[in-house]
Amino acid sequence: MDRTVRQSALVAVVFLGVAACASQMPPPPNVPIQTQCVAGAGAWAVGRAPTDEVVEQVRVDTRSNTVRVIHPGQAVTMDYRGDRVNIKVNERNAIVGVSCG
Repeated sequence: MDRTVRQSALVAVVFLGVAACASQMPPPPNVPIQTQCVAGAGAWAVGRAPTDEVVEQVRVDTRSNTVRVIHPGQAVTMDYRGDRVNIKVNERNAIVGVSCG
């Protein structure tokens, strides 16, 4: 009986060791991966026109999921979203700022 107990304990130790070494599975493809905006990466766009290409490149460079271009006097929501980049433009339609939120 003593030998059976030792074998069971050995099997349990080996199993726990293997389970501890197993890597975590990546999230399923339908689960969105959270990103965090990095505004400084879009600073290169200041002074440029907010063309579709520039806006998309700012979104990609800042690692944002969404982007919004904010014109002078335009009403915008005040909710903060860490995955959104804001591109502010002036009256001449030139980008004057890039921020997260």
